[in-house]
Amino acid sequence: FPDPLVDLDDVLSGGPPPDGIPPIDAPVFERVADVDWLEDQEPVLALEVDGDARAYPVQVMTWHELVNDTFGDLPVTVSFCPLCNSALAYERIGPGGEVLDFGTSGLLYNSSLVMYDRQTESLWTHFTGEAVAGHLTGTQLDLLPMSTVSWADFREANPDGLVLSRNTGADRNYGENPYPGYDDVGNTPFAFRGGIDGRLPAQARVLSVRGDEAAVAIDHELLFAERVVPFELEGRSLVALLAEGTASGLEAFDVAGGRDVGATGVFVPAVDGTDLTFRADGDGFVDDQTGSRWNIFGEATDGPLAGRAMEPVTHLDTFWFAIAAFSPDVTIVAG
Repeated sequence: FPDPLVDLDDVLSGGPPPDGIPPIDAPVFERVADVDWLEDQEPVLALEVDGDARAYPVQVMTWHELVNDTFGDLPVTVSFCPLCNSALAYERIGPGGEVLDFGTSGLLYNSSLVMYDRQTESLWTHFTGEAVAGHLTGTQLDLLPMSTVSWADFREANPDGLVLSRNTGADRNYGENPYPGYDDVGNTPFAFRGGIDGRLPAQARVLSVRGDEAAVAIDHELLFAERVVPFELEGRSLVALLAEGTASGLEAFDVAGGRDVGATGVFVPAVDGTDLTFRADGDGFVDDQTGSRWNIFGEATDGPLAGRAMEPVTHLDTFWFAIAAFSPDVTIVAG
């Protein structure tokens, strides 16, 4: 094997055995119009590939953490780690073009889910999509932009979309949160053994974006106050947006009952080479250049640019301790 990229003494047992948290390998979907078991404010993971929009409800993902899915000919894994409050999607293609299937290893690194691929049993960190031990060490999966939004927002933007159903083949208490009270800024993450970066509370919610060499984080308190936060990363101008109305799935005993933590998106603020600036307006956003109205998916819904969309940028809504552990030099965007 190649030398591992992390100290294996820091890879800890999370309790369950491999696949004790069962991934979903044969996902079953429902049409948006047929779903009557989600509440408007309930969080879902939203992923779109070539116009195919799918929602993965947090009430299901909390109990399974991984979905091995396929969009057309593109194999994709959707992942959710409750302990670091992060969701990522990857193209599940190995270095030789082989399709990989991922399972839950039962291990944690920096309190983050450690995956394994069934083809080589290499270990991968969910937080970065990189193989850190085993035959495929050093392999980096391509990430896909994905966001956590309310069911109401997804339903409105994607009336013809698909929703991961609760028909998973497993008997779980879907709708219940197995980690009640975990989403509390005053908590200390119980599965994290590293040092805490004191610039923010360990479990402060942040939006983070990582570049090739650098990373930035934006405190959710700033996002809630401003709702539109322009920033730069590695010379690239970006904009972070926050729409209110999405519940925390990690606070109350039921996933839909948590406080409003909002939904976020990060985009290149331009269309057809024209730079755009934005302001919050009601439950959406308006650009200053054309007066067009935009939603949290970066899509213009009304005005001269209706039907156009900004380029989405892969981002994470996560806890501060996690992004600070994986990207120690992360810069905090100031208000």
